Amino acid sequence: MRANVSLRRSLTTLPLVFVLFFCVSGGAYSTETLVASVGPGIALGLLVAVPIVWSLPEVLIVGELASMLPEEGGYYAWVRRAFGEFWAFQNGWWTWMYSLVDMAIYPVLFNQYLAFFSPDLSTATRWGTSLVLIWSTAAVNLRGVQKVGSVSVVAGVGILTAFLLLALGAAPHVTHLPWLPLVPPGRDVTGSLGVGLSIALWNYVGWDNASTVQGEVVDASRSYPAALARALPLVILAYMVPILPALGATDWRTWHEGGWPDIARAAVGGTAGKGIAVLLALGGMVSAIALFNALLMAYSRIPFAMAHDGVLPAALGRTDKRDVPRVAIVTSAIAYSVFALIPFADLVVADVVLYSLALFLEFAALVHFRRHEPELRGTFRVPTGTTGIVLLAALPMAVLAAVIVLGARDGEYAGPALLGSLAAVLAGPAVYLAATARRKRMTRS
Repeated sequence: MRANVSLRRSLTTLPLVFVLFFCVSGGAYSTETLVASVGPGIALGLLVAVPIVWSLPEVLIVGELASMLPEEGGYYAWVRRAFGEFWAFQNGWWTWMYSLVDMAIYPVLFNQYLAFFSPDLSTATRWGTSLVLIWSTAAVNLRGVQKVGSVSVVAGVGILTAFLLLALGAAPHVTHLPWLPLVPPGRDVTGSLGVGLSIALWNYVGWDNASTVQGEVVDASRSYPAALARALPLVILAYMVPILPALGATDWRTWHEGGWPDIARAAVGGTAGKGIAVLLALGGMVSAIALFNALLMAYSRIPFAMAHDGVLPAALGRTDKRDVPRVAIVTSAIAYSVFALIPFADLVVADVVLYSLALFLEFAALVHFRRHEPELRGTFRVPTGTTGIVLLAALPMAVLAAVIVLGARDGEYAGPALLGSLAAVLAGPAVYLAATARRKRMTRS
């Protein structure tokens, strides 16, 4: 970055663990969609395989980068140091493009679970509710990262407790192996596997998101890797603990998007099942709020950092008396309010592809640092040489290639999403040229 951005460091390790939890997961919500898409056997297989071949490499690589360069802007700052302003801008641009898709999903999730209590919500009511969610989380963000962290801890404990109650209630009612059938009979599994893999990935991506607030983390070089080491097993358990007994106690063919309350009633039964269903519906709403809250904090720091580099208007780089980037947060909330009108929730494939492209630039940055700045070290280092880092990064790249190949076979959702991703990528250089031209005009004047 052009200059060091000094902000108040107030986010400690435990809140950071739960911020990461919501930057990546938010609980088992959406895993029911995965089961409905590909069946229990493939769904469970994906939920076990993806953290091994995707999340673990990402956590290790991001942990080393975060430890060696604990700067505000996170991955944007890493790419800028390694490859210069152009590629840092592309990284920031891709981040913003996938954030527009990503952040449109959470108001939809909130409304899905609100419908448990009020089934007949009009379109206007849904959008109004989305605006309340967006601006209430913006208000929390404007009070600083410490408040975002506190909200994340409380929300995370509540959601995990609700799913734990489901697991305990469903366990005595298990009647069959939860992973059967391995392959649903009479269904073209390969045709939907691309979307299924994308949903599984979406439930495990985002380990670098909170790096953008490293300038606001206490002892960031140690805290971020330590938080990653705790958050990864927490996310895996948050999925597997409820889904295994719930599948064993129900007919997976009844599972559907937003269906956890129905699953609880079927798996547990009686008054207890109804009570847990209410808790899970409330938990779905809380999860959507906490997801949006944590990610608004993370995404808003990208325009903030880019403004300090002069490629976005300087106003986006201003902070208030709390050391909060108020303008960047409010501008981000406005953008997400507009895009909440657009039905992007089905474009999870675009979300994953754009995120992956930005992530691979970060992987390449670590390879660059290992080769060209070997003295650059933090408190955590992946215990392997540069070749090992390349091999480690190759695992997620192979998964992304599978998403694209399999997704291209699904013309209904994945095809348009892949085309949208390509359009966003191609627009990046043009937007950069426009931004640098504007900066030159401002310099002359």
